[in-house]
Amino acid sequence: METEGTLSPESLATARAAFESAGPTAKQVVREAAKAMAFDREEYRERVTGEVVERARNVLFADQLAVTIGSRAEFDAWVEGHPDYEVITLGSDDVDRVAWHAAPFAETAVAATFQNEREAAVGTLRKQAFSRLYRPKFEVDSDGSSADDDSQTSDTDSETSDSGNEADGSTETSGPE
Repeated sequence: METEGTLSPESLATARAAFESAGPTAKQVVREAAKAMAFDREEYRERVTGEVVERARNVLFADQLAVTIGSRAEFDAWVEGHPDYEVITLGSDDVDRVAWHAAPFAETAVAATFQNEREAAVGTLRKQAFSRLYRPKFEVDSDGSSADDDSQTSDTDSETSDSGNEADGSTETSGPE
């Protein structure tokens, strides 16, 4: 078995802190990409919305998730050793390899099966783990009720607020430098 990534939050607070800390990096990545595309200030303000930065933050967070990659037998042994976990498996039962991410705070794991395309399976798994395990928890309304959970949607299809140009909702639009 191998593990890629380092983030396996024991608590929702730890997950939320990691998600929030990805915001400034996402903002900088988007700013540099806009600069490389030669956006002027007006085009930057028009095109670099809060949704754009939020999507970058989603990808940065998901890319940190710890993913274990192993054989079907290793995955089955892990499942047996974690009887309290709900396991969501994507893909075919008739393939030899499995990639999975466990979220201890949710006692849930998401797994993706694969035969040869390891990188594709890990990428899909991270998107699905984010969409199914983390996004619904991060989108809790201030009154304590959770936002709609569209677990079948990839992180690039997420619905996010377009209220400002920053991941944190502010409306600063300073464009590329």
